[in-house]
Amino acid sequence: MDVKTTFLNGNLEEEVYMKQPKGFSSSGDEHLACKLKKSIYGLKQSSRQWYLKFHDVISSFGFMENIMDQCIYQKVSGSKICFLILYVDDI
Repeated sequence: MDVKTTFLNGNLEEEVYMKQPKGFSSSGDEHLACKLKKSIYGLKQSSRQWYLKFHDVISSFGFMENIMDQCIYQKVSGSKICFLILYVDDI
């Protein structure tokens, strides 16, 4: 399963500012900067923030992170075991 807009879902832990995109600023406001509220494509922190968000959500459903590989999650229910493997933005 491919997660759409993966890198737009992470919460930022620090303040990040960027130049305004072309066509976004009004005349005379070109010198202003934008403060990001969420991750965006191309931001160095985006991958890590996506992983942390995924970990929080999937853990809330009872999945446990594998001790050997942090991208493998498992959930045991009686005699049944369910594995989820996370690879970039695919589950």
